[in-house]
Amino acid sequence: MIQEINIVLSPREADDESILKKKISEDTGFDLEQISGYKILKRSIDARSRNIKIQLKLEAYIQEPLPEKKIFKTDYPDVSGKESVLIAGAGPAGLFAALRLIELGKKPVIIERGKNVKDRRRDLAAIHKQHIVHPDSNYCFGEGGAGTYSDGKLYTRSTKRGDVSRILDIFVAHGANEDILVNAHPHIGTNKLPNIIAAMRETILKAGGEIHFNTRITDFILKNNFFKGIQTLCGKEFLADKIILATGHSARDIFEILHRKNIFLEAKPFAMGVRVEHPQSLIDSIQYHCSEEEVEKTRTHLPAAPYSLVAQAGGKGVYSFCMCPGGIIAPCATAPEQVVTNGWSPSKRNNPFANSGLVVSIDVSDLKKYSEHGALAGMYYQQELEKMAFEAGGKTQTAPAQRLMDFIQKKNSATLPICSYQPGIKSASLHELLPHSISSALQEGLKIFGQKMPRYLTNEAVIVGVETRTSSPVKIPRDKETLEHPQIKGFYPCGEGAGYAGGIISAAIDGEKCAEAISRK
Repeated sequence: MIQEINIVLSPREADDESILKKKISEDTGFDLEQISGYKILKRSIDARSRNIKIQLKLEAYIQEPLPEKKIFKTDYPDVSGKESVLIAGAGPAGLFAALRLIELGKKPVIIERGKNVKDRRRDLAAIHKQHIVHPDSNYCFGEGGAGTYSDGKLYTRSTKRGDVSRILDIFVAHGANEDILVNAHPHIGTNKLPNIIAAMRETILKAGGEIHFNTRITDFILKNNFFKGIQTLCGKEFLADKIILATGHSARDIFEILHRKNIFLEAKPFAMGVRVEHPQSLIDSIQYHCSEEEVEKTRTHLPAAPYSLVAQAGGKGVYSFCMCPGGIIAPCATAPEQVVTNGWSPSKRNNPFANSGLVVSIDVSDLKKYSEHGALAGMYYQQELEKMAFEAGGKTQTAPAQRLMDFIQKKNSATLPICSYQPGIKSASLHELLPHSISSALQEGLKIFGQKMPRYLTNEAVIVGVETRTSSPVKIPRDKETLEHPQIKGFYPCGEGAGYAGGIISAAIDGEKCAEAISRK
């Protein structure tokens, strides 16, 4: 007999298997000897009150052996001589599209402008230490895309888009911890992702797929509105009748190529703002309803606490974005003369700081100043803020920063706290540097956040500019049924860069959908 039950335990009890089994016995009415075992289906934390609880949804096996663990099979077919499909970009959309194409009997040929995960590390170090940004190898560009070295959060609300559990199974099959299958907010960690991405690469190559690193697309070959291939910076052409365009939200040169060729694009809403960083102990004490002195004891059986905040201020949505408990603020520029921030956490989330994007919604109606750029208006707005941050920081990767309360009160910060942003921070009046529509909304939104989270508003916290790459400012349209671009046959816009995803999981799902659309056709 199998019974599905819900159990609520304290954090300490949830970590004690003997207590957990006793609770299963009480809830099912069967003796401990009759319970063969259990399988956790979902684990979440309820921290709404001081009496914190762990909520478990599980299957209890009564006088029945536990089934063998289902392992996602990675014995993909050999597609060496099969029809080739080009994939632009080796981020989650591109990699999962490639794996799905192999399952469907087609050969993926991935074109990636950046380097493999191992070689990317040297270029990331150059950003931190020498303030040198490689335009093809950085936090956004390279094998695995932006997610590889900026966190690996797997939480998504996109459950209606596709099979989230399948995506998680594939990650586990390539080395991810099985905890991601049950945690309510699964997270892999930047320290773990590179090996997982490398394992996916080996699966693709072993099955006969191709991956071409250090290969930047410079043009698309079209004939009578049919896709025929690509040209690359190294002079090589890749010919095929179909391409999945999964280049991510920061491949601005791709948007410019499409715009120049008069291929339909649309401006879309996005968000911009800053990164805010607090001591993690402060966020823990707020979220777990204890003093900072009690945090260490309270955290014995609990992870670093996250938060999620949203407000309406001055007619604008203001919200936390990509919150990183126990994390680090990262420099995510993709070209010289830009300063861009993002955040990431290691798998243990054990750094002393908590950071989050604090961003303001940008509507298409806010882009009138940049209307001469048509569908690329939002992209030029992003670039303007990134250039401002670069100059305010001293024309290096040093970022302009301000203490949180000083920002709200429009005061200059005489000193700045220690910050995890390794290229360094420099005191600047962000309320003067940011556009008024963004700074005023942030100021009002922060006041509301302070009401929702007492002690959140503190000069122990620092805000760092700027967070501009929350999502693509451009949408590449596609037919709802075929997923092809309505103007170019064989051209499949995909993932975050095309406006059809908002994170690793949704991008992976969209990559699979495009692969399936190609197979159907």
